[in-house]
Parts: sequence; C-alpha cells; structure tokens
Amino acid sequence: MSFYAAPIARLIEEFEKLPGIGHKTAQRLAFYVLDMPQEKVDRLANAITEAKQKTKFCSVCGNLTDTDVCPLCSSEKRDSSVICVVEDPRDVVAMEKIREFKGLYHVLHGAISPMQGIGPEDIKIKELLDRIKEGNVKEVIIATNPNIEGEATAMYISKLIKPLGVKTTRIAHGIPVGGDLEYADEVTLAKALEGRREI
Repeated sequence: MSFYAAPIARLIEEFEKLPGIGHKTAQRLAFYVLDMPQEKVDRLANAITEAKQKTKFCSVCGNLTDTDVCPLCSSEKRDSSVICVVEDPRDVVAMEKIREFKGLYHVLHGAISPMQGIGPEDIKIKELLDRIKEGNVKEVIIATNPNIEGEATAMYISKLIKPLGVKTTRIAHGIPVGGDLEYADEVTLAKALEGRREI
C-alpha cells in the first residue's frame, strides 16, 4: 500500500529509475518539484522534453549535438589530422575541460564487453575506420577508460588502424597528481611505469 496519492507515487517511481537515485532521494526530488512554482515546473518539463527531442548524434564524430555536424567538427580551428577516440559523449566534455586537445573526436558509444554481449559491431568502430580511410588523419589517440573493456577496445582498434599506416597512441594511465605510491594498486603502478617519459 502506498502512502502517497497516485500521481506522487508515480513521480517518485520515475525519479527512482534515474541512475544513482534511491527511494529517499526520489521522495525528496518529488516533494521539491511539488513545492516549485508551476512556471518552474513547466520550464523543467520543457527542458527535459526539448533536450530529448532536439539532441542527436553528430554525423561525423557521434558526439551529442543539436545540429547535423557538431561545433567541434565544424570548427576550422580544430586539427582534423588528429582524432581522439572516446567511449562516451561525457568523455568529450572531460577532454575539452583541460583545454589541451585541439583535434577532433570520435565517440564509440560504448566499449567491447563480451560479458555484456557488446561486440565490435555494436560500437562505432566502422565509422572510425571510415573517417581514417578518408586520408587526412595522421594520429589516432585512444582514450578509452582504463578498465578491462576499455583496454580490450583500445587493443582491438589499434590492431585495425596499424595496417592503415596511421600513428596510434594511447593516453597514459597511472598515479594521479597528489597521489602516494604506497596507496596505488599494482596495475596502476605498472601502467604508470609503462607510460613513463623523459624529463
């Protein structure tokens, strides 16, 4: 038996479906929305609807955009000879925040994960190869996550790209700035050692 009126219970249920939202947080959000002025509720609902309806994937890189080609791909200031391969559109945002990378991106929309039934054909690898075969690309930086799936995806992609004569690199992994060696796990330390560079 629900303690709430049906519309409130439904709102709580919908909030609970969001990632990272438990029952208590869903309740708080529902009651917060109910306390909001109607015009703010309408703006929130419209923002959700508009984002869902107007957002699509860039026809070039697969990033989220509201145009056919995203602003990054259409910018003449970007270096089109370098492509950074990421798993998710959120990774593009993370890379852009550092303001160091001036090339283009390619969003895979996932990583190879046999355990989850995700194979190479389920992510945007073919589209990446098509972009490379166009001839302008000189380097592909693989920036997939440093986990089993990300590493498997990176290795798979690098094996496909190498015969094309394009330089393939992997972002370094290792000890975070401010971290202590004694607290790092063996895999992280091994990656840090492997990714060392001359100073």
